[in-house]
Formats: sequence, structure tokens, C-alpha cells
Amino acid sequence: MALSGLFLIVFLLVHLSINLLLLSDDQSLFNEASHFMATNPLILIMQYVLALGFAVHILSGVALTVQNQLARPKSYANNKPSENSSIESRTMIVSGILVLLFLVLHMRNFFYHIKFGHVPEGGDYMLVSDLFDIWYYTMIYVASFVILGFHLNHGFQSAFQSVGANNKTWAPFWKKLGTIYSVAVAGGFSIIALYLFFN
Repeated sequence: MALSGLFLIVFLLVHLSINLLLLSDDQSLFNEASHFMATNPLILIMQYVLALGFAVHILSGVALTVQNQLARPKSYANNKPSENSSIESRTMIVSGILVLLFLVLHMRNFFYHIKFGHVPEGGDYMLVSDLFDIWYYTMIYVASFVILGFHLNHGFQSAFQSVGANNKTWAPFWKKLGTIYSVAVAGGFSIIALYLFFN
């Protein structure tokens, strides 16, 4: 769970860095980067590794949730979860399911159209930005990025704890870095969606 999560954390940074080119006045930058990602043999292989990473992470999340439920079939008589854990940690399975639903929508809107011949010859990948002309799609995407941010905020520090890199010295650092990372990723993707909508 932790290793697949860390892998996806790195992927999101790469994905965001390429998408930030959409904010440039020079559309050729995004087109060139997208064309490279769509045609480079190593990247094409990594697509399957990425899909495997998502599958492992999702299945591990479901398995851990089931194990936790089976380990404690009855709730504590006196339990104050807000004092013992963050809202992000208590809702990881919910935010994970919502992120998965968003991922399915995102794959349908972008990956499917690019992979199955909807990008015209010459490779104008800017067509993907047309979706953000629709206000409710833009709102769905922004809301999904906010949920992703909550998921990442706990997942980031939890991943480092699971691999043994979290102790009294490092715990505050990973927590702060996790918050910075989750805000940057959620905010970055949201800014791109809103920029495309308003422009």
C-alpha cells in the first residue's frame, strides 16, 4: 500500500508538471510534451506499470479496510475519533472511492480520446482543454482535486510511516511536507481547470 502510494505520488508530480504547460501562451509546449508522452516507447511501457500501481493501491486499500473491520467488529463503547485521528485518516476509503470514480471519468474524457484516434493528425493535444468549456465538468474536476488533496494529505505521511521512515524526529517534517504536497497538487490541477474555463 505504501510503496504503490509513493509511486503514485511521484506520478502525480510528473503529470502536474506537464499539465502546467497548459497555462503557457505557447501551446506548442504542451503539444510537444504530450506527443513525447504518447509516443515514447519507455513511457508506453510505463503506462502498464502505472495501471498496475493503481490496481495494487486500490486492492490494497480495500483489503486493509476489510481487515480493519474484521479485527474490530464492534465499536468501542467510548470512542472519540476526532481526538485520536484526523478526518482524512478516518475517511480514506471514502475519499479513495471518490478518487477512483473521478479516475474512471478522467480516463474516459482524456485517455480514451487520445488513444483511440480523436487527436487529429499533427497532434493538437490542446483539444483536451475543450472539456473545461463546460462549467459543471470544471466544477466536478475541481471538487475531485480537493478530495484528492485530502486523500493525499494523510496518505503521504502514512506511506512514510509504513516504510519505517517516520519517527519523532521525522514525523513533523513528513506531516508538513505532506500538507505542502497535497495543497500543491490539488491546487495546481484546480488552477489549470479554472484557468481553462475562464479563458
